[in-house]
Amino acid sequence: MQYALMIYTEPGYHEALPEAERQAVRAEFLALADDARCVAHVQLQPVETATSVRLASGRMLMTDGPFADTKEVLGGVYVVEAANLDEAMELAARIPAIRLGGVVEVRPVVAP
Repeated sequence: MQYALMIYTEPGYHEALPEAERQAVRAEFLALADDARCVAHVQLQPVETATSVRLASGRMLMTDGPFADTKEVLGGVYVVEAANLDEAMELAARIPAIRLGGVVEVRPVVAP
């Protein structure tokens, strides 16, 4: 079964890290991307580049910024192939954003 591992962090969380630690964190993200169970992965541009689209009275409304005004924002997504939720959670636990104050939401993907 496929699971989406959605990474939520405070914008710029990694910028305060010393350069050596920042490089180590990047290596951890890349190691998960290289795992054979990783089907796809994307890192998103900063939240300032987001545009939200809504319908209001049948008209398209576009606004700058993310969908929700929150402290933590969606920064990236991994799609992994895992035997079950426990295995997907083990993969999620490898994402360094968790130990740096972020959250990873694990959600099953709907099969096509």
